[in-house]
Amino acid sequence: MRSVPGRRGAPGRVRGSRLAAAVAATAAVVLVATACGSNGGATSAAANPDQLDSSKPFGGDVAEEGTPKPGGTLIVGMYTEARSFDPVIGSNLMASAVYDSLLKMDSKGVAQPYLAQSMNSPDGGTTWVMKLRPDVTFQDGTPFDADAVIFNVKRQMDTPAALGKLYTEPIQAMTATDPLTITFVLKRPTATFPTSFALPFSSGNLGTIASPTAVQKEGADYGRNPVGAGPFSFVQWIPNNKIVVKKFDNYWDKGKPYLDGIEFRPISDTDARYASVANGDIDLDIGGFFSELRRASMDKNLATYWGPGGDGQYLYYNLTKKPFDDKSVRQALIMAIDPKALNATQYNNVGQLATTPFAEGDQYFSQAAADAYPKYDQAGAKKLIDAYKAGGGNPDFTYNTGNSPDDHQLGQFLQAQWAAIGVNVKLQFDDIATFIGPIIQGTQFGTATWISGPYENPFPFMTNQFHTGGINNYGKYSNPQVDAALDQAAASSDPAAQAAAYKKAQELIAGDLPVVWLSRAAKAAIARPNVKGVSRYLSSELFFAGTWKQ
Repeated sequence: MRSVPGRRGAPGRVRGSRLAAAVAATAAVVLVATACGSNGGATSAAANPDQLDSSKPFGGDVAEEGTPKPGGTLIVGMYTEARSFDPVIGSNLMASAVYDSLLKMDSKGVAQPYLAQSMNSPDGGTTWVMKLRPDVTFQDGTPFDADAVIFNVKRQMDTPAALGKLYTEPIQAMTATDPLTITFVLKRPTATFPTSFALPFSSGNLGTIASPTAVQKEGADYGRNPVGAGPFSFVQWIPNNKIVVKKFDNYWDKGKPYLDGIEFRPISDTDARYASVANGDIDLDIGGFFSELRRASMDKNLATYWGPGGDGQYLYYNLTKKPFDDKSVRQALIMAIDPKALNATQYNNVGQLATTPFAEGDQYFSQAAADAYPKYDQAGAKKLIDAYKAGGGNPDFTYNTGNSPDDHQLGQFLQAQWAAIGVNVKLQFDDIATFIGPIIQGTQFGTATWISGPYENPFPFMTNQFHTGGINNYGKYSNPQVDAALDQAAASSDPAAQAAAYKKAQELIAGDLPVVWLSRAAKAAIARPNVKGVSRYLSSELFFAGTWKQ
């Protein structure tokens, strides 16, 4: 992409129907489970209970829903507690209520104007000029200007563990050409650079801009006292209870938001969260994994918004630790998993099982990589483990995971599958807060199951997950040939060249086996019938400015 054209007036909701080829941009790598057209809104259920309706992946239809009604408080159930509202830390789907992004992804994975009116390259991708929307202020009255953008990008650049640090690597210089214009000079042509300003908050989006005044005032406490330029201002955070935001009266998109406020409640138990939206205790369920999605698709009183896509649920190996530094063990653990049993016990037989980062039919999908991925062969897996033991190796390990019913179920399933080939696995169940730290630090774990995606563009998700030093490369995977292919894809503006590079990367990854693929991601928004104006990314990130209650 060489330019992002400007648009007059307030931008519309991200929506669309194209799925397979649209599935690509990173969304959040979000810790869940273990650590790890129209469906008529709320009026129609799936005709076949084993077929999941994906006709509204990006949200509702404005024309169908009628005139928005202002007022009311939206109660939202979240599958996990927030970590921080600080953009350099991320991992918080609720942050999109407080912040707006500089750019916003459309259904084809192309970054479009939002708080930035345009972003263009005059020289093929080395220089990028971003022009901001005028008359925008932060919720504390601080001007939203070029200096604020540079301040935030520099924070990502200078903070060692910043979630968006990798996206700043190409930047050689940033200049405020005028109060509303920023010129970025890159070290090399990078066609995908604008995408870094359109990602979900939880992916380290460079386009999530915090008030410099508030950051400097709050210091280390900023993450719990955020100030953005989004539709709602922060009010209160009671850990493991609720987060409350209220309507920002000076929001730049006049007439919005429609809601008076939003209350986010962390409900980590999948069954409890689904029951809460089904019986009306909450208005909206953000999580919607396979077990919830299947039930919601059969409930005429609920609306489901989701779309299948790339990436998914997978198991990281910590490649710096034994036995995972031995490829034969990694291969054996994959071969030991019965895919039919996995689908039946974990996904109610509606899961879309995965063998590569991209779904079959996607323009980036590599059949060669899928063919190279180990097939189920319990006897063959046992032979590999027996050989490893004969050489003096010990294949046993501890599987650390979360403490929800889903976490227990998946952990126990995998434990039994691996026991059948002679690998003894100890299950350690902890709350998410206890579990996530060692994973992010990338040292004190052996295995971890994560869900990432779906997404609208392959950059930067593939880089984050598989590039040496990638921000989500928690298993410490490193292959210089993979790095080169991913760098080539990120630099190119030619779709065919990008696809070829991503296919090459997949094939190399399939040969190394750094992860165990389980299923495609199923992240949905499940809403009560009176919730309208749902707007979302495939990854579950919602945009609340246009949401209203009937």
